[in-house]
Amino acid sequence: MVNKTDTIDDIAKRRGFFWQSSEIYGGLSGFYDYAHLGALLKRKWENTWRGFFLGTDDNFYEIETSFVMPENVFKASGHLESFVDPIVKCRKCGLTERADHIVESELKENFEGLSPKELSALIKKHGIKCPKCKGTLDEAGILNMMFPLDVGTGSDKKKAYLLPETAQGAYLNFRREFECLRRKLPLGLAIIGRAYRNEISPRNALLRMREFSQAELQIFFDPDKINEHNNFKEIENYKLRILTKENRKSNKIDEIACKDLKLPKFYVYHMAKVQQFYLDLLKIPRDKFRLKELNDEEKAFYNKYHWDVELFLEELEWKEVAGIHYRTSHDLDGHQKISKQDMSISVDGKKLIPHVLELSFGVDRNIYALLLLSYEEEKERNVFRFPRILSPYDAAVFPLVNKDELPEKAIEIKKLLQSLGFNVFYDDSGSIGRRYRRMDEIGVPASITIDYETLENSSITLRDRDSMKQVRIKKEELCLKLREFLSGENLEAL
Repeated sequence: MVNKTDTIDDIAKRRGFFWQSSEIYGGLSGFYDYAHLGALLKRKWENTWRGFFLGTDDNFYEIETSFVMPENVFKASGHLESFVDPIVKCRKCGLTERADHIVESELKENFEGLSPKELSALIKKHGIKCPKCKGTLDEAGILNMMFPLDVGTGSDKKKAYLLPETAQGAYLNFRREFECLRRKLPLGLAIIGRAYRNEISPRNALLRMREFSQAELQIFFDPDKINEHNNFKEIENYKLRILTKENRKSNKIDEIACKDLKLPKFYVYHMAKVQQFYLDLLKIPRDKFRLKELNDEEKAFYNKYHWDVELFLEELEWKEVAGIHYRTSHDLDGHQKISKQDMSISVDGKKLIPHVLELSFGVDRNIYALLLLSYEEEKERNVFRFPRILSPYDAAVFPLVNKDELPEKAIEIKKLLQSLGFNVFYDDSGSIGRRYRRMDEIGVPASITIDYETLENSSITLRDRDSMKQVRIKKEELCLKLREFLSGENLEAL
């Protein structure tokens, strides 16, 4: 039986979603290129993220920062000391792998957060061998996952690193942005950009990469106001799907109203917003979504609260795609200490160093999850049922046949839609049925067919990808009706 992940990887290459970078030279593990469809899908996801999260507060803004920073940034953030993974090497074949992953694979438990010494003891106790050749494993060690760089030459040369997370750019720019934006809290600074981690064993295509995209929102707020939010009333009865630390062994997911969670209201409000993003906008099935509480061994030492967003991806089971982290003042404190620059501000007559709530999303992981969860194989066709707002193309335009002025009329419709901001694909190759199937397999939600009736009365056919039903609508109403359809309106209502 073919795994769904293998099917997705095959379609991704064949249709143009993604493939391994530098493929003609054998590729480089952990690096992928987005092809034409993948780039469109990713851009739609990022724009949807922007629109939703920047819209949750009038004082949230997007910035763009450098992704190369000097060594002291990472001394201050703690990355030089603690951004490490436990590593183990086989004495026989030389396989290098994360020690906790090897132990987890053998013992079927989660051992994230254990020290190399503790992992070595488990390997010895249970006689765990190399998963590749069954050779003896060395003592576990550590590997710092950052990519170092030398910037400049000669006496001007300085040591720097590629960013392992986009977050540091927000912390370094906080004081200037606070002054520019009228000195108000909470202040949200969002960054969508690249991050770089020298992963020991990249795997599962876009799920674990060495160069990847993050969408992160750093929310700076007064810690004395953590148990309040102006809009909490809107979500107080909204039920969150949560897996607590206490339920980890049973995997029992509770559905609890926001007002009944024993967490600060400011934190809970943003948990609700994250869940709404996944369920309402990305259309993730409710039973495939959960918020998982991390225990003290799993979360970073500076995170007071840490809940992961996990999606159920069939044979890959539950995978983390985002996180909600209360980082306290750890980052600003660190940069104040190393840079000798004062990171405190004055708000409402008092001086403070703000605390930070971080909403962190792995863009590539979300794209891969979307591909896996949207794909279906039916008797007549293969189809990606992407949410309409995320589909690579908004619509496809076809002439029924390539004669009798139908292609000219179809091109006219295509140009009209493009002039109004729609992303449109034109196809006049093969039978109309084959063209529909091609659009289904790349997830285009609407197909518009220009036929002989169009020439007679200016009506066109609009086909729904999901139901395969069709309706006729007037040409002059096409743009309005298509926009309604992409916003979620049923085909019959058009």
